[in-house]
Amino acid sequence: MSNSNHFLIKLLFQGSLITKISIGLVLGIIAGLITHPLTPTLGFNLAESVSVLGTLFVRGLRAIAPILVFILVLSAIANRKASDAKHNSKAMKSVIVLYIVGTFLAALTAVIASFLFPSQLTLVTAGAELSPPQNVSEVLLTVLMNVVDNPIQALFNANYIGILAWAIGLGIALRHASESTKRIIHELAEAVTMIVKVVIAFAPFGVFGLVAAAMADKGLEELAAYARLLYVLVGSMLFVAFVVNPILVFWKTRQNPYPLIWTAVRESGLTAFFTRSSAANIPVNMNLAKRLDLNEELYSVSIPLGATINMAGAAITITVLTLAAVTTLGIEVTFSTALLLSVIASVCACGASGVAGGSLLLIPLACSLFGIPNDIAVQVIGVGFIIGVIQDSVETALNSSTDVVFTAAADIAEKRSNS
Repeated sequence: MSNSNHFLIKLLFQGSLITKISIGLVLGIIAGLITHPLTPTLGFNLAESVSVLGTLFVRGLRAIAPILVFILVLSAIANRKASDAKHNSKAMKSVIVLYIVGTFLAALTAVIASFLFPSQLTLVTAGAELSPPQNVSEVLLTVLMNVVDNPIQALFNANYIGILAWAIGLGIALRHASESTKRIIHELAEAVTMIVKVVIAFAPFGVFGLVAAAMADKGLEELAAYARLLYVLVGSMLFVAFVVNPILVFWKTRQNPYPLIWTAVRESGLTAFFTRSSAANIPVNMNLAKRLDLNEELYSVSIPLGATINMAGAAITITVLTLAAVTTLGIEVTFSTALLLSVIASVCACGASGVAGGSLLLIPLACSLFGIPNDIAVQVIGVGFIIGVIQDSVETALNSSTDVVFTAAADIAEKRSNS
């Protein structure tokens, strides 16, 4: 092996990934800020050129994520030991309870923050052609239809509800297969995990490209008009991440929650902040859960499930933007209506797509509670896209890191009760 190849392998796979991502972040900011002044001299757009690194990284994560989820869930269930069944069942119930309670408390936090710090919008016409769902039942029907989706179609479209359903079904069927078949499935899971590690190793380059493109495109000037709205949104999300989630973790584990919280935010939230996709961050979370020595059969299901239904950040976005529209239009809100909004926002958030901006399309559902016409609700979505460079990044960081936090809390609590 040549010295150059050895150096490249050492650069990618040795040393602190967080440190390398931080370096990529700083270099990306610098590249984004100097792009426009240097374009006449260089003769090309620097940020646009390096943005391909970010695109390749995100596409790599999205490409491997559906296969990773399918194979890991299939392998974990097919190779499950009978002695682990009770532990995993109880732990999974705990995770689901944490997902539901956490999402509702996030929506409630957003309601309180919106009452304390009311925001107003300058409504604009949304530039993109959007097709938001019309009611909550449509969201729930879509989720149900995703469960019975064609398995090939589910993998192709990254439909994680469908992928989980087929992987669990085949895993249960293959529990009666021969040991050699189970071993092949296990080795295939190990091979896919190795590919994930390679993709994640390129995260510093991906972050560099993503940040450079974002800084050059939007900068911070366009966000200044919505500073108050962003304060409420980001403040609510940080409150949930560092106050609400720790309380829930302590409730389950009876131990200091902050080491786990900081680890999840640093290693999961950081990459999710830049990819802006819970689905794309699934491989990162799987890798982190493995390093935390969590039960594979638990996290192989709970992590992709969380990327679909654990949407505290989405619940906050839907609630805050809806109440901002309500304030702008001068509509009075009672406490009972605000409480109902928390429930609706929680349900809507569970149907949010795990891609960038997915929660924004569900704002019309919450707006309908106050009789806000759909054409105005779609304008609120337009505002969401303007502030999305900050809002969606923080939202995804909260959503994705919480998947790991709640999975770890449930696993720790179950292990403690069995010890």
